[in-house]
Amino acid sequence: MKNNNKLRIIPLGGMREVGKNITVLEYRDDIILIDCGMTFPEQDMPGIDVVIPDFKYLEKKKDKIKGLVITHGHEDHIGAIPYFLKKINVPIYGTKLTLGLLENKLKEHRLLSSTKLVTVSHKQKVRLGKFEVEWVRVNHSIPDASALAINTPVGTLVHTGDFKIDFTPIDSEPIDLNRLAEIGSKGVLALFSESTNVLREGFSMSERKVGNTFDRMFALMRNNRIIIATFASNVSRIQQIINTAEKFNRKVVLSGRSMVNVMGVAQRLGYLKVKPNTIVDIKDMNKYNAKQIVLITTGSQGEPMSAMSRIASGEHKKIQLLKEDVIILSSHPIPGNESAVNNVINKLLDKGVKVIYESLSEIHVSGHAFQEEHKLILNIIKPKYFIPIHGEVKHLQKHAEVAQKMGVHKNNIFLLENGNCLEMGHDSAKITNSVPAGQVLVDGLGVGDVGNIVLRDRKHLSEDGLIIVVLGMNRKDGKLVAGPDIISRGFVYVRESGDLMEDVKGAVNRTLKNCETQNVKDWSSIKSAVREDLRSFLFKKTRRNPMILPIIMEL
Repeated sequence: MKNNNKLRIIPLGGMREVGKNITVLEYRDDIILIDCGMTFPEQDMPGIDVVIPDFKYLEKKKDKIKGLVITHGHEDHIGAIPYFLKKINVPIYGTKLTLGLLENKLKEHRLLSSTKLVTVSHKQKVRLGKFEVEWVRVNHSIPDASALAINTPVGTLVHTGDFKIDFTPIDSEPIDLNRLAEIGSKGVLALFSESTNVLREGFSMSERKVGNTFDRMFALMRNNRIIIATFASNVSRIQQIINTAEKFNRKVVLSGRSMVNVMGVAQRLGYLKVKPNTIVDIKDMNKYNAKQIVLITTGSQGEPMSAMSRIASGEHKKIQLLKEDVIILSSHPIPGNESAVNNVINKLLDKGVKVIYESLSEIHVSGHAFQEEHKLILNIIKPKYFIPIHGEVKHLQKHAEVAQKMGVHKNNIFLLENGNCLEMGHDSAKITNSVPAGQVLVDGLGVGDVGNIVLRDRKHLSEDGLIIVVLGMNRKDGKLVAGPDIISRGFVYVRESGDLMEDVKGAVNRTLKNCETQNVKDWSSIKSAVREDLRSFLFKKTRRNPMILPIIMEL
């Protein structure tokens, strides 16, 4: 077979987008997968809960998959695993906290008992068919994050996962640059490096910077209740909030289902260190004076159903805002979430409380490397080939520029799209073909049953509304017996648009007369005629284009 000795690298997600990360490594009859994440729906996806990768390519080759290896426990790297396991059951390998967070997801989907989870530690190597995978410690905004060094029959690959270089991390030791340099000194065929923050020059700040800011703020706000919104998975950030709360003798209340779940796992596994009686159940919060309390909530991204959004709208069952409250949004808006975050900030300000966000104070640092950190990694890994991953086009292109400056030849840099097959040998690499790599939409319990046509209809309904035309007709002679009755939803308010509704009825009656004149008795043809004539009539009258749904009842 022509390419039997080539390694095939196929990203099914995470290229030219943020999130939904999954990469396939395939050599002969062996396949391993790196990460399996989800992303959140875009604004033009009404009703969609999450977006996951398309697994069609893997379903055809499921018997060849030796395992799924995970870099860390963020949603964009583990969020799609339950949906994947319902189609293909494979062993999953990851560090302790990563699998602890995954266990919660698998319990919800009733998959825990049928899934093989294998806990690994940093510097440990695991053999999966023709591949040998080693987990290498990196720093990120969640503990136990890892890069992967993967020995393959054609050479060594390094996959950074999400990372930053923090020499004073909160949760553990610094990134293992020594081990990465050692791997680099032995020769690395290809480096796959995340690109999320490559547009930002210099070095990212240490997470400890945020802890110092919290200390200053708590000292100034001794007479205020403090409410802090951050990512539930940012265990290091939450540890610092708890540390500061304990310094100032405050009790900590957790709000938001994911916050309570993640903190429970982190505390049980020893990644969150809390003094006895520091954390108070939300139902006991009112036993304490407001200035003794720190609330940590979800909703830093303005998610509609999150705790912070419900607090801002006055709809939270247990938390009502007080005039003396200080709200701290300890995160940076994910691209696309800016308007939602601003909406929450404005609602909070309208309630008369003080709001502190990133542009006002150093209450957030990124968990992703800046340009100088990327240069350092490129310098110690010294890859022959370079593939920027995890980012939009602007991120990938900028990362490619940085790699060229660091000595990687431009012909050895590949900007891949989801589905591209990059075939590698000991001394060759080229993009050959592509495989299916779209997106699958999850709506409630439905996975993949909402496609472009349904989305188009939802968008149409949300923009122009719906007109329902109900006709009662005699099946034998096709004569109108009752109606037409007109029902409007999201188009106009019927009670205030009586003249327009009468005009609509007149237009429908004219269409029915034309059908009768032309001896059209087929109900499907009558519906089409009503739909087309009414669409034209309404556009002329209102310059709007509602969805029109004719219903014929047999009388």
